[in-house]
Amino acid sequence: MSSGETAVTLSETVGSGIEGLDNVLVGGYRRNRLYLVEGQPGTGKTTLALQFLIDGARNGEKCLYITLAETEDELRTGAASHGWDLDGIDVFELLPPESLLDEKQQQSLLYSSDLELGETTRSIIEAIERTKPLRVVFDSLSEIRLLAQSSLRYRRQLLALKHYFSRHGASVLFLDDLTADPSERTAHSIAHGVLQLEEVAPEYGAERRRLRVVKCRGQAFRGGFHDVVLAHGGLRVFPRLVAAEHHRNFGRDQLQSGIVELDALLGGGLERGSSALILGPSGIGKSLLTLQFLKQAVSRGERAAMFAFDEDIGLLTARAAHLGIDLKAMRDSGALMLVQVDAAELSPGEFAHTVRTCIEKHHALTVVIDSLNGYHMAMPDERFLLLHMHELLMYLNRRGVSTFLTVAQHGVVGDMRSPFDVTYLSDAVLLLRYFESRGRMLRALSVIKKRTGSHEDTIREFRITESGFQLGSPLTEFEGVMSGVPIYTGTSDPRTHLSNE
Repeated sequence: MSSGETAVTLSETVGSGIEGLDNVLVGGYRRNRLYLVEGQPGTGKTTLALQFLIDGARNGEKCLYITLAETEDELRTGAASHGWDLDGIDVFELLPPESLLDEKQQQSLLYSSDLELGETTRSIIEAIERTKPLRVVFDSLSEIRLLAQSSLRYRRQLLALKHYFSRHGASVLFLDDLTADPSERTAHSIAHGVLQLEEVAPEYGAERRRLRVVKCRGQAFRGGFHDVVLAHGGLRVFPRLVAAEHHRNFGRDQLQSGIVELDALLGGGLERGSSALILGPSGIGKSLLTLQFLKQAVSRGERAAMFAFDEDIGLLTARAAHLGIDLKAMRDSGALMLVQVDAAELSPGEFAHTVRTCIEKHHALTVVIDSLNGYHMAMPDERFLLLHMHELLMYLNRRGVSTFLTVAQHGVVGDMRSPFDVTYLSDAVLLLRYFESRGRMLRALSVIKKRTGSHEDTIREFRITESGFQLGSPLTEFEGVMSGVPIYTGTSDPRTHLSNE
């Protein structure tokens, strides 16, 4: 939220028709004010404007769409593609004079160079006087800019329209497609508020859109960029997550995994509201370990959610069934939400919104994100991953949600590296490793960090069987287990310290 601003009361605002945008604007647009919505073609300006008018029509307000760029038929066809009709909305299509179609009188094929600015203005005023709207969309300023032909005349025309709309008590959106010189900011200085829509095309995956409020005079708003999705049903805005706004009181009791040896490693369990990072190479059992915590949460009568980036939900459900964990039954009962995430299609803001929905509407108290490698694919670069993850983990912590994250490290044995370092963000870190012994590849687990209390500093072997995770006693007579090639330092038969077939 911008600093130094004061929020306006709800009675002074009009809804945008987009829940997320109303949140960004802290209530909506200011009533009887003029806003500029700018962006390149295809960013969603027309859709945003139509949702503003549809919201007004739904509330019984007279609405007017003035179009200089699109035909009425194109506008209605676009609305129909979202499942909307424009009943209750007047559409005023400013047509070029018929003389443009007469070859004898035709001087130019460019409409905005032939139609005089004065005639355009008179036609707009006549439409306003005829309909007396409370909400107006003007599409677009580029036509007026071309007709004005000079910055001075353009500014005077915008000021005249602004005062005219204000006298008639109308809330107005001016749309602009940014065809002017980037240094030209005439409309910015005249508008009460300015919204920018942007589209970014990554090298792979769907295009990404985002919105930013550049200014709002005397009105609080959420600064920065907010992810936007344009799909059937209209524009959806996902406000940037601010963890400090979502605190609630909860008891910080210790939660057990249901595995005695693992709880011993963790010093009795993990504190409610903490986050645990599970590191290890591919295939070692990170995802299956998180399922143990999910199963225990459901057995306590709580709800849980799992976001799978890397593995198909069907395959995960089948694998869990072999461990005696019935994810399907948990899901069917409503205790577990399994969400398949496509990193190439889902923006970080939309993902954060999905997590919030699971927490605030479905009351999940345990969340698994599997894995951060997949989550990273949704980020422009690593530093944004860390910023997003910091806010998301802080939000979950303040809501009393226990969070489990997995990260796949490069390699299988020996020196392994993570694609990014997020250990400092987590309250606990569990390290899983393969190691070789007697011609077999075995698995070891250790807790290397726990902020909220003491924990064992030992290394334990573990196995994955049909009955679930099985942990052995601490490997006290071995050195170099985590390097992958341990050295036996004891005096007894080393086979007594390792699992047998």
